Amino acid sequence: MADLTLAPDEPAPDAATDGTWLACIECGDVHAPFDAPIYRCPDCGGLLEARYDEYPTFETFAGAGRGVWRYAAALPFDKGVSLPEGNTPLHAVPRLEDEIGTRTLRIKHEGMNPTGSFKDRGMTVGVRVAAELGVGRLACASTGNTSAALAAYGGRGGMQTLVLLPAGKVAAGKVAQASLHGARILEVDGNFDACLDIVAELADRGEAYLLNSLNPFRLEGQKTIGFEILERYHADYSRYPDRIVLPVGNAGNTAALYKAFRELVASGALDSEEMPKLTGVQAAGAAPMVEAIEEGNADIERWESVETRATAIRIGNPVNARKALPGIRKTGGTAVAVADEAITDAQGALASEGVGVEPASAASVAGLRKLRAAGVVDSDEDVVCLTTGHLLKDPDAAAAAGTEPEPVPADTEGVLDHLRE
Repeated sequence: MADLTLAPDEPAPDAATDGTWLACIECGDVHAPFDAPIYRCPDCGGLLEARYDEYPTFETFAGAGRGVWRYAAALPFDKGVSLPEGNTPLHAVPRLEDEIGTRTLRIKHEGMNPTGSFKDRGMTVGVRVAAELGVGRLACASTGNTSAALAAYGGRGGMQTLVLLPAGKVAAGKVAQASLHGARILEVDGNFDACLDIVAELADRGEAYLLNSLNPFRLEGQKTIGFEILERYHADYSRYPDRIVLPVGNAGNTAALYKAFRELVASGALDSEEMPKLTGVQAAGAAPMVEAIEEGNADIERWESVETRATAIRIGNPVNARKALPGIRKTGGTAVAVADEAITDAQGALASEGVGVEPASAASVAGLRKLRAAGVVDSDEDVVCLTTGHLLKDPDAAAAAGTEPEPVPADTEGVLDHLRE
């Protein structure tokens, strides 16, 4: 299993810059973070993780403002290219809470970020690192949300942006965002995983700086979701949630939240028994993480063919699986696959509470429903479901899941007659 141990007051190695370095989760080798772009361990090819010589407590964040950069003490820089991002709502959904039958249920709505998804958290940090490295072109593969965020933050930072999308597989709202923000959009005759293979090779050749979640600094921004959930939930209930349920595509958020919890444990701010159970949800047509959990594997087997209407998680080769699988297991969580119909139903249920999300986001609620019905989630649990993107990210899916317009005459009596019928 990958080594994700964080030592309290870990001494900075010679490779560190201002107390920050990159460590390989497989072989343990350390690498300088800002001398040149680096995404994987050059020695063994393992995933890299950002490490620090000091880890935060909740007191560290007190009085530090709002949003991602409130948590600068747990990030490699004090500030970055910001729109701003973070500080997203934690919604109460009383009807869903009663229906599902948990002690509490809250929805962390990441669709309220500037470009409409959680990707903004990673981009504000990743683009800041790109500026430190002095790279000329940013690039990503995307199912849509990453491309929108990269284009917006790259544009804000005055950098060239290149996005590779699987042709015909990305929601129009997301393509429109990347286009308007000035990205160069390449539509690839292949799926997301093929796009990522190409972008990774471009990065290896020095043609672009990769800003998919393979980049360890992307996850540093995303871990602030975990800090926000714990802070706000504790403020409301004087305790931490028992479980966080989240959609899984590339498994970056699962890995990032686990990193946030491990850092707080390393500093003594959180007891290891208080870490919420990380529970991943995938669409049934794209569920390699669920397969790995069910079969007890340390890594996933790539699914070459994936299909789901939840386009944001239509991924067959989650690059952060080696970080995310230990996070699920070590926190006592699990993973579950849900049908597209269950996702659409959950999308409608959230909308009835005023929380509008794209299909992939609703997978978390669909998964919670399934696990609660199976008795895996208990009635006395405090649960937070993460929703990752706004409903306008995929307006066609929203329209298909919603009510149909009804034609009426252009006069009041005609409208009243129609309503009576």
